[in-house]
Amino acid sequence: MSLNERERAVAERIAEREDELVALVSDLIAFDTTARASPDEAARDERALQEYLAHRLVSAGAECDVWEPRSEDVAGTKIAPAGLGFDGRPQLAATFRGAGSGSSLLLNGHIDVVSPEPREGWTTDPFRADLRDGLLYGRGVCDMKGGIGCMVFAAEVLAELGVRLAGDLVVCTVTDEESTGAGGLAAVAHGVRADAGIVLEPSSHEVCIACRGSVIPTITVAGRTGHAGIPHPHWSEGGPVNAIEKAEIVLDAMRRLQEDWRSRPDQRHPLLSPGDIVPCVIAGGDWAVSYPASCAVTYHIGYLPAFADADGWGSRIEREVTEWVHRATGDDPWLAENPPTIGWAPEVPSAEVAAEASVVSTLLGAAGDAGLATRIAGFDNWHDGATFTRLGGTPCIAFGPHGLEHAHTVDEHVSPESLVGCAQAVAVAAMRFCGVAE
Repeated sequence: MSLNERERAVAERIAEREDELVALVSDLIAFDTTARASPDEAARDERALQEYLAHRLVSAGAECDVWEPRSEDVAGTKIAPAGLGFDGRPQLAATFRGAGSGSSLLLNGHIDVVSPEPREGWTTDPFRADLRDGLLYGRGVCDMKGGIGCMVFAAEVLAELGVRLAGDLVVCTVTDEESTGAGGLAAVAHGVRADAGIVLEPSSHEVCIACRGSVIPTITVAGRTGHAGIPHPHWSEGGPVNAIEKAEIVLDAMRRLQEDWRSRPDQRHPLLSPGDIVPCVIAGGDWAVSYPASCAVTYHIGYLPAFADADGWGSRIEREVTEWVHRATGDDPWLAENPPTIGWAPEVPSAEVAAEASVVSTLLGAAGDAGLATRIAGFDNWHDGATFTRLGGTPCIAFGPHGLEHAHTVDEHVSPESLVGCAQAVAVAAMRFCGVAE
């Protein structure tokens, strides 16, 4: 299939207005929407960015809903921490009403970005977009303000050229993806849904139909404090116990579990990497001449969709990890008497959409006809589409510009050419999936 006359006109208009697309993405980068590091951290420029987008989308003819969720909107699930608030962090859903005879399509992106630190490593200010040597630089330019710019620009060009879709096109931007996933959950709770959705994550133009979920345990090992500068009796006679040394037993056990996963057939997926177990934070001791009384190790554990329970969560993984740790530490006399405790942070679900789904074939065809090299793939990292799929009834896939390998890095960047191609593919996919009213 190739582009028809109307689709070609849309694609050409997007290409002709590359500078405007780059300017839109540059505007988004200028808003400091660094994700919160703790639930009580104050908002930054989230409201201002959402108001900026709302103004553009309303000007293009959309019905725009900007709302600040309540804590209770996201309570009762495993995603959001208890009591999480949204002061200064509104969500946005803008609907371009179709003629009523076609399928509806959701376009989604998150406006928060990871910290730009270490800022001194950046060539230029991370919150001031810089176009140099054919690449656009700035914090969030690929993850994922570039994708947001593509989907907003695609919707604007469709409206500008008078393309009325048969079904509704919903443009939704959310907060808190980088910290908790609560923004997408709030959108689901608010009723944001469609027949299918595309999340504009940086997929390098691949159509990603599956993503892994993750659970985050903190395993705490107890010790017994004592002066580090003098000899002591055995712990069974009242001597100290070094919690950091005992935590090494846990670290070794988790390494062996990772190795076990890599050899197991049930940890294989045609599009995703096997589940992995990564120690990310370790904390133990509080004085240089005292035996540490405790040591805690926090892990990020990514798991495949096949391991999700009936409700979409990682309870099977939690049980396996718990049993493995307790079995591995039970042979140590101190840990047998003082077993490690395991706390679980909020988690995010895995998801998978059938390769035969209409949105998949439609986007594959649209991207190919827009001149992009594309294929069906998996997205090892989690994205908000899993929440819309699992909890909101909107099957979502990920598709966006280059490139995930530059996300969260110093001098994050993307090419304008990739942004143009992405916007073209999304616009054409919207026309085909929703239909065009005559």
